[in-house]
Amino acid sequence: MLWSLIKIVLFIALVAALTLGAGYLMETGGGIRVSMGGTEYNLGPLQAVIAGIVLVVAVWLFLKIFSLLMATIRFLNGDETAISRWFDRNRERKGYQALADGLMALASGEGREAMKKANRAERYLNKPELTNLITAQAAEMTGDRKTAETVYKQLLGDDRTRFVGVRGIMKQRLSEGDTETALKLAEKAFALKPRHEETQDILLKLQAGKSDWAGARRTLNAKLGSGALPRDVHRRRDAVLALSEARELLQDDTSIEAQMETIEANRLSPDLIPAAVMAAQSYIAQNKPRYATRVIKKAWEAQPHPDLAAAFAAIVPDELPEARIKRFRALTKLTPDEPETRMLLAELYIAAEDFPAARKAIGELATSAPTARSLTIMAAVERGEGAADTVVRGWLTRALTASRGPQWVCDNCQNIHGAWAPVCSNCDGFDTLSWRVPAEGEVAMPGSTEMLPLIVGQPKPPLAEIVESSEDGEIDAAPDGEILEDDAPEKV
Repeated sequence: MLWSLIKIVLFIALVAALTLGAGYLMETGGGIRVSMGGTEYNLGPLQAVIAGIVLVVAVWLFLKIFSLLMATIRFLNGDETAISRWFDRNRERKGYQALADGLMALASGEGREAMKKANRAERYLNKPELTNLITAQAAEMTGDRKTAETVYKQLLGDDRTRFVGVRGIMKQRLSEGDTETALKLAEKAFALKPRHEETQDILLKLQAGKSDWAGARRTLNAKLGSGALPRDVHRRRDAVLALSEARELLQDDTSIEAQMETIEANRLSPDLIPAAVMAAQSYIAQNKPRYATRVIKKAWEAQPHPDLAAAFAAIVPDELPEARIKRFRALTKLTPDEPETRMLLAELYIAAEDFPAARKAIGELATSAPTARSLTIMAAVERGEGAADTVVRGWLTRALTASRGPQWVCDNCQNIHGAWAPVCSNCDGFDTLSWRVPAEGEVAMPGSTEMLPLIVGQPKPPLAEIVESSEDGEIDAAPDGEILEDDAPEKV
C-alpha cells in the first residue's frame, strides 16, 4: 500500500515538473529557424524540443529497420542471426513438445501414436539419441520387430546409447529363443554396465542354462559386489553353482575335483539337500563315515528328505535291521514330529518285522495327511500283522489316487521335477526348485520316495511282496481307482 502511494506521488511530481518545464520554454524568447529548399521554418523553444525528440525517435527507427534488413540478408545467406535463433527456438519448442507427447503415448500403450510423435520430434530436434529410444520401444509395442532392431542397431554407434542398443537386441534374441546370441550380447552388456541388475540376472540365467558354472559364479560375485544380492542368498546360489559344477566334474571322471566341489557346496549351504547328499557320498568314498554323518545330520535338521536317509543308510550298507534302527536314531531324534521322520521310522520297523512299532511310529499320518507313501506303508503294516486282503487292498487303492507328497517343485512355474536340478526344465529359472507339496497337478511319485528298498537293502519293496502273495487273484488298478480281481471287481 505504501509503495502504491509512493508511485502515485512520483507520477504527479513528474507530470508537474514536465508542465512547469514546458511553461518555462513557452515564456522563453527566441527559437530555432530551419531553412530547407527555399522554405523557412521557425520553431519556438517547446517546438524545438519536440522536434528533437521526434528526430531521435526517427533515427532509432531507421537504425532498427536497417538492422532488420541486414539480419534478413544474413539469414538468407545462411548466417546465424536473431531471426535464425528465433526459428531455432520455435523448432526446439515444437520438438520437445512432440517428444513429451510421444512419451505420454508410449506410457499409455499407444505404440503407433508414439512412433508418429517420435518421428515428428526427430524432424524438429535432430537428436536420434532421444527419439530412437521412443521409436524402438513403440515399434516393439506394435510388433514391428524389424524396425525396433534397426533402431537399436543405430543406437550402437553412440557411446551414450550403446548399452541400450545391446540390451534391446539381447531381449529380442531372448524372445526369439536364440540363447547363443543372447548370451554373447548379455556378456557385452555386462561389460558395458557391470552393475546393471537386470543384465546380471539375464547373464546368470543364460550361463546356468549353458552349464557355464564358472562364469555364472563370477556373475554372482559381481551381483554381490554391486549390492544387488543379499549375502545369504549369494551363499545359497553359489552353493548351487558349486554343486552343479561338481556334478559335471563327476561325469568327466575327475573324482577328486568333484569331491572338493561337493564339499565346498555343502560348506556354503549346509541345508542344500543335493549338496549334502553328494558331500556325504564323497566322504563315504574317502572312508570318512563320521564326516558323512555330520553332513547328513545338519541337512536333516534343516529339512528331512528321503535322499538324506538313503545316503545315511549307505554309510553302513550291510547291517542288521535292529542295528540300523539304533543308528538311525541320530537322525530321527532331531525332527521326531516331521512326517518324513515318522514314515522313515515305520519303514525301519517294517524291515525289522516289528509291525506294531511301525504302526505306532506312523500314527495317524495316513489318515490326517495321507500320501501315496504313507498309505503304502500302512498296507505293509496291515499285511505284516495278518490283516485281511481286502483291508490291504483298501490301503493300496487309496494310495493310487492320493497325493504324492513333497516333490521338487519350481517356485516360478510350479512345474514338478522327478529329481533336483539347478535350472527348471520348464521355465529355465535358476535355483527355483524347492522340496514341498505341489499346489495342484500331481504327477508320478519320484524315485527318491521309494525308500524302503534303499534302507532295507532288499531287491524289491514289501509292496511287491504283498501283491505277489495275494491269494484272491492278481491285483490291478482301473483308471477310476478301482481294484479289479479275477473273481469280481470291488470298489473300496
